[in-house]
Amino acid sequence: MYLYNSATHKKEEFKTHTPNHVEMYTCGPTVYHFAHIGNLRSYIMEDVLEKYLRYAGYDVNRVMNITDVGHLTSDADEGEDKMLKGARREHKTVMEIAQYYTDAFFDDCRKLNIKTPDVVQPATGLIPEFVQMVSGLLEKGYAYLAGGNVYFDTSKLPRYYVFNDHDEEDLAVGVREGVEEDTNKRNKNDFVLWFTKSKFEDQALKWDSPWGVGYPGWHIECSCISLKYNGEYLDLHCGGVDNAFPHHTNEIAQSESYLGHPWCPQWFHVAHLNTNDGKMSKSKGEFLTVSLLQEKGYDPLAYRYFCLQSHYRKALVFTWENLDNAAGAYVKLQKKIAALDPNDGTVDQAVFDAYKAKFVQTMGNDLNTSMGVTAIFDVLKAKTNDATKLALIGDFDQVLSLNLLEAAAAFRNAKPAQVIAQHDGVYIVTGEGNPAIDALVMQRYEAKKAKNFAEADRIRDELKAQGIEIVDVKGGATWKRI
Repeated sequence: MYLYNSATHKKEEFKTHTPNHVEMYTCGPTVYHFAHIGNLRSYIMEDVLEKYLRYAGYDVNRVMNITDVGHLTSDADEGEDKMLKGARREHKTVMEIAQYYTDAFFDDCRKLNIKTPDVVQPATGLIPEFVQMVSGLLEKGYAYLAGGNVYFDTSKLPRYYVFNDHDEEDLAVGVREGVEEDTNKRNKNDFVLWFTKSKFEDQALKWDSPWGVGYPGWHIECSCISLKYNGEYLDLHCGGVDNAFPHHTNEIAQSESYLGHPWCPQWFHVAHLNTNDGKMSKSKGEFLTVSLLQEKGYDPLAYRYFCLQSHYRKALVFTWENLDNAAGAYVKLQKKIAALDPNDGTVDQAVFDAYKAKFVQTMGNDLNTSMGVTAIFDVLKAKTNDATKLALIGDFDQVLSLNLLEAAAAFRNAKPAQVIAQHDGVYIVTGEGNPAIDALVMQRYEAKKAKNFAEADRIRDELKAQGIEIVDVKGGATWKRI
C-alpha cells in the first residue's frame, strides 16, 4: 500500500513497526457541540482507511481520544475552554455537555457506518498519565514553569514544524479579537502542557498537580492516550488537515522529546469540506449536521457516498446541488444492483480474483475512493454472472460501507405502491391513499426540489401537528400516523 505522508510531503510505501500490525491513532472530537459534516468527512475517510487496512490483511489497533477538557477557543492555547463555553451556552455542567455530545457523535458515526475505534478514551480519565508526562518533560529540560503554568520550550528543538516548510514568522497563530496573548511564553510557538488556576479561576474541571490545581493542555492529551494504548511506536496518525498545526506539530514535539526517539513515521491528513464561502465551521451560519440532512430528507449514507467520490487530500465543495447529485447517483447504483439475480449462477472465482486485485490496487494507491466506487460500476458491466457480481460488490463494500447489498435487497423486495410523483427516478408514494395528505407530501417534495427548505419544513411541521409523520425512504417518501 502507498499513502501520501504529510510529514515527508510525498507518497510512500506504507510500512509498520511490527509486520502486518498497525498501531493507528485518530484525533477524536471536542465534545462541546454537535459534529458538523465537515468534521465527519475526516472520520469517514479514516474509517475507510482502517477498513481497507483490515481488508488488506493487517491487524489494526485504532485508538481515539475524546476531548472533554483543555481545548481552548484558539488552538494556540488562548481564549476560553470550549467545554466551559458549551456548558454556559446550554446551562448544564461540563460533564453533562461532554456525555450528551459524545453520545451524539457516536450516533452520527453509526448513521454514517463509521466503525467505533478499538479504544475510545476521554481525556478526563487519564489525568495521572498527563501529570507523569509533563513531569518527565520538565526533568528532561523541554518544559518550563511561568505564571503558574507549565510550557513546552520549542526553542530546544532542532526542527519544530514538520508538515510544511514555513518561515518562523509564519508559524505564529494570530491572536484573535477578544483573545488575550499569553505573555508567559518565552517563545511565541511554546504551548501549554498544564494550566493552573492562574489561567481561569472559574475553570469547572481541575485536578491537583505538582504545579498547582489545574488541568491539562489540549496537545498533551493525544500524546499520552496514544502512548498508553498504542505503545511507544505509533505507525499511523490521522486527522483533519486543520490539526496539522499546531496540534499535530505539538504532539510530535512533546512525544519525541519525552520518548527520546522518533514516534510516528506516517501522517494522514484529510482536506477541508468547503462551502462556496470557504471552510465549513461551527462559527459560521452553515452549521450542517447529519440530523439536519436527515430532516431535509437525505439518507446519511448519501453523504458518505458524496465524500467517497472525492480524494481525501482534495478540498471538497459542499452545495445542496452537489449532495442531490450524489444522492441520486447513490439510489441509481442501488437500483442497478437490485436488478441483479442472486440465483444467476455461482461465483466464478477467476473473475472474482481478477476484479478484487484491481480493487486492491486502486484503493492501495493512496486510498483512491473515487476509483473504488468506480470499481463497483466496472463489476456491474463485467461479462460474468450475477452471483459473481453480487459477491464482488459485497466484498468491496466491506471497505466502502455503503450498505449496497442491503439497500438493493430492500428495492428487490419492496411491495408495489401507488406513485403520485416521479422526478429523475425519485418516487413519492401514498401512505393510506389519503389524497389530502398525499397532496401535502407532494408539495413538500416540490419545495425540496426547488431548494425551498423553509417551506418543506413548514409542511412537515403542519403534518406533524395533525399526527402525520413524513418518512423519507430510499428513492422517495411516504407517510404514517404517529
